[in-house]
Amino acid sequence: QSQFVESGGGLVRPGGSLRVSCVASGFDLDYYNVGWFRQAPGKGREGISCTNRDGAVTYYADSVKGRFTISRDNARNTVYLQMNSLEPEDTGVYYCAAPKTGITTIQDMCRIPQVTDNDYWGQGTQVTVSS
Repeated sequence: QSQFVESGGGLVRPGGSLRVSCVASGFDLDYYNVGWFRQAPGKGREGISCTNRDGAVTYYADSVKGRFTISRDNARNTVYLQMNSLEPEDTGVYYCAAPKTGITTIQDMCRIPQVTDNDYWGQGTQVTVSS
């Protein structure tokens, strides 16, 4: 089954850092735009950072801009999200996703979002920011 496999979540204190990763399994990441989506407790899923196929174009939600960095290593079929200065509001399940069909812009991919349940997703990794 083609999907992402996320890892790297955990419990971290406010102000701390964490890096989450996701590996594409069963498909070549080179061909896809990819993003990180977050679902906080009691809220819907939101796109927090997206990037294009070669990583040259990135988008960040206002809530994480300046603190989070998305990157990708296509040779390793892997996408990363470096999270610094973590806040309790960053708590949630973090998912990797890639749309199988076209998008309009990287910004729209995250903001609308232009990723559906029929696209590539992972099982998610829990990030908890608490003292």
